[in-house]
Amino acid sequence: MRRVGMCVQQGNDMLRRSRASVLRIGYLSAGAGLFFAALCLHAVHARPSEDQIIPKLEAIFAPLADAKSPGFAVLVRKDGRPIFERGYGVRDLRTLAPIDAQTNFRLASCTKQFTAMATMLLVHDGKLRYDENLTEVFPEFPGCGKTISIRNLLNHTSGLQDYETLMEQEEREGRHQWTAENQIHDAEVLALLEKQNSTIFPPGTKWAYSNSGYVLLGSIVAKISGKSFGEFLRERIFAPLKMEQTLAYEKGKNEVVKRAFGHSKEANGWKQTDQSSTSATLGDGGVYSSLSDLAKWDLALTQHTLLGESEMRPAFTAVQLAGGAQPVWPADSDRPVGSPASYGFGWFLDPYRNHSRMWHYGDTMGFHTYIERFNGDPAGRGALSIIVLCNRTDLDPEKLAAETAGLFVGTD
Repeated sequence: MRRVGMCVQQGNDMLRRSRASVLRIGYLSAGAGLFFAALCLHAVHARPSEDQIIPKLEAIFAPLADAKSPGFAVLVRKDGRPIFERGYGVRDLRTLAPIDAQTNFRLASCTKQFTAMATMLLVHDGKLRYDENLTEVFPEFPGCGKTISIRNLLNHTSGLQDYETLMEQEEREGRHQWTAENQIHDAEVLALLEKQNSTIFPPGTKWAYSNSGYVLLGSIVAKISGKSFGEFLRERIFAPLKMEQTLAYEKGKNEVVKRAFGHSKEANGWKQTDQSSTSATLGDGGVYSSLSDLAKWDLALTQHTLLGESEMRPAFTAVQLAGGAQPVWPADSDRPVGSPASYGFGWFLDPYRNHSRMWHYGDTMGFHTYIERFNGDPAGRGALSIIVLCNRTDLDPEKLAAETAGLFVGTD
């Protein structure tokens, strides 16, 4: 499902140099605003002119999809305004409806930035504390829950078991069988975790990316707020920002308009691979959104629309382990074993070409997504945001975003 890193195979046969069907999308209007000074980010330098950049961006993306293939949407915002916004390919092979700025993709783990914001809003409301432990929220949680704080869940230092591993154990022992039609939901994840009497490691001593932790955060938001997770997101984030099409998708309860369906490429062509047994969980990956709505989210982060700079600071402060140890990627990731990991609340924070940035990937059945932000100077000059949303699994949006960033970000 949403594995650590982008586990993508991108064969040369999947990247035809055929002429792409490109849908041009009108530029979105947005103010530049001020970026988080707390991040202390270096300015991003755009060396070529904008007229020179556009053809280079087209050259990166246009060959990758055509009018009869699943595709992707790309947004590049520079200095607080869009300079490149394109849809390539189609959102649904049955209708061949083209991808545009309003096409809604499953964000997968890029959902975590919204789950983190929802949690932070409850802290702002005085209804939750970062040092509050799991058993204070869920009294039925086993004793290990007394050592796991909300902060541990947010920055992936809880040591919780991976719920997909627990699902596999349940299935092997014949106690339950989940499928794309009979999906696991947040309450069932909580029940699986409540059967565990210990964590993988003492909370706060190691870093390990945890979908379990973010499913629990979604459940915590629901319990503390008295609303469903999706309703809280809508009332406190999406509606205030006029993200009118963004939602936490729940089959049978709501619908995704202009929905992109996920696909995988097989030897005999494309196969729709939109749902799996784990596609119904919410806090770790259940949000759908579009370029047009994510541009509003990007602007809100710039302008501190939902929370002030000081309240946002914890989200953009890299986790520190007990005793000052450096967090590293574990052996079960596809990153180099032992390489440094830098994570705040819902965002990775490691630099690119010596420039500070915040970013996240999403990797799930039929979808790969990537959101990357570089801050500029205090006036917003030099800021850069790159968003790549794919409804196919043969492309690596992280690499595509890196190639895009390379046109703007120097090595100084």
